[in-house]
Amino acid sequence: MPGSLAGNMGELRSNHFHSGIDIRTNNTIGLPVLASKSGYVSRATMSSTGYGNVLYIKHPDGNTTLYAHLDKFNGDVADYILKEQYRRKTGEIDLYFRENQFLIKRGDTVALSGNTGSSSGPHLHFDIRDDKGNALDPLSFGFDEITDTFSPKAEKVALVTLDANSRINDKFGRFEFYVLKVGENYQLPQPILASGNIGIELIAKDRFAYKGHFFGGVKFIEVFANGKKIFSQQIENINLAETRKINTALNFKAMRTNGSKFYKLYLDDGNDLQIYDKRLSGKFSVAETGVTKIEIKLKDVANNSSTFLFSLKYSPPSAETTLLEPMRNELAVDVHENILSLTSKMCHDAPAKVYVKGSSVDVSPSYYNQNQSNYLIDLRRLLPDSITTCKSTYATNLKSIIPYGIDYTYYSDWLEVDFEKDCLYDTLYFINYKRYANDSSVVYGIGDKNVPLHKSLLISIRKDTETDWNQKTAVYRIVGKGFAFNGGALNNGRISFSTREFGEFTILEDSIAPTIRPIYITNQNVRFKIKDNLAGINRFEATLNGRWLLLHYDAKTGI
Repeated sequence: MPGSLAGNMGELRSNHFHSGIDIRTNNTIGLPVLASKSGYVSRATMSSTGYGNVLYIKHPDGNTTLYAHLDKFNGDVADYILKEQYRRKTGEIDLYFRENQFLIKRGDTVALSGNTGSSSGPHLHFDIRDDKGNALDPLSFGFDEITDTFSPKAEKVALVTLDANSRINDKFGRFEFYVLKVGENYQLPQPILASGNIGIELIAKDRFAYKGHFFGGVKFIEVFANGKKIFSQQIENINLAETRKINTALNFKAMRTNGSKFYKLYLDDGNDLQIYDKRLSGKFSVAETGVTKIEIKLKDVANNSSTFLFSLKYSPPSAETTLLEPMRNELAVDVHENILSLTSKMCHDAPAKVYVKGSSVDVSPSYYNQNQSNYLIDLRRLLPDSITTCKSTYATNLKSIIPYGIDYTYYSDWLEVDFEKDCLYDTLYFINYKRYANDSSVVYGIGDKNVPLHKSLLISIRKDTETDWNQKTAVYRIVGKGFAFNGGALNNGRISFSTREFGEFTILEDSIAPTIRPIYITNQNVRFKIKDNLAGINRFEATLNGRWLLLHYDAKTGI
């Protein structure tokens, strides 16, 4: 039976590149997992999150293979791990082994496949890692079990204005277009009007089959403008210590707001990933004469390729334009790079008043028609407190410009934030505010949730006089209608916590104990569901007639 994949190496995931291949097990748990090469077991971990149960095998060539989301280990190493769990009285364990402790031959059954950790379904995750900490593509080693005859596909393209003087269809911003398939290649049905400096983003996927919903990432992408190469991406290995820098390789805001993973086919200032030809920025200017023809070449590890063609037709910027869609709301606001874009209904060519620390300046619209006006404000020159148009006033909550690449501490009367030098990817236009929720609790807005962080921030919030905090009080990030626990330490009227996510936070007291609900109990097996309403489960312990009992916890289900 030929093997099939549910994911490939280099695929865009949330906050990381996928470091190996996901081998489908047809929704089955318990299939034998065979060693791909001889060596010795160098490490084994068991966790309720992440890779779940994982086995590492070190090989004579210096590479290590990793087998993850396993249901059970096999052989002597399984017996050893079980004894260590009982000796240490813990279900979650991370063990390293000596070179000759557990020898493995190619083809040995080392484990059974499973669905442990953060797996979204039964499968085997398989990595190959070199001795420098890089993940290598298993498919480049030659897998006869996996045949790939399918070309990568282009799905959607986004065009981005890269400065305040650039336009796409007479507008500033980021605009998405669906792609048409023509034969084995792709195109847009008609030229896009544009001017100035432009960047391209693309949803591209590597197909594993003509039918089915399994797609991977595209390893090789090249972009040409009028026949000249302007961008090149090659994902041949992944530095596992820097995999979070994927946040510079994709459009983080699009992923956060609607789940779309667009490859950025241009290099931002903070992008130092080694998967690009750094001589090619991907940024280009639409010439004032003629048409700029764009060709994007996609290729996978099996050398299947496809091409996406489209063109940009020069259209000079105009103050008065007819190509503006009707607005749903009075105001629409977005920050792109260094530019704040504010669009207001029914203001025509009337200026907006931009207030900065008590003084104001009039800013004329960059473009307009009878129904709406768009104002573009360069935040490097003006950091507005609020903006008033003919229709309404918008409070920006912008407080400071935080440079990236240096240590920096932000202070206000209620907030302190420590930015380490490598926690930001780019200059940050920092927002913060306090507001009251419907239940009168205080909500603290700290940063824009659509801006990624590379490392955690240390944040300290000063207590209001009317609040009452105690040892059961903690900080929670608001996620939809729920809360994500951040913890926090109380000291001198402040609560301090760390986070690697911007957003809205609140401070709550967890006074309700966790619950334990039996699912079934027999003389062979017990199964319980444990749950907590707020802070989550910190630890659990089971005993049988007073003796510690090993239970396996599935964090996905709470069972």
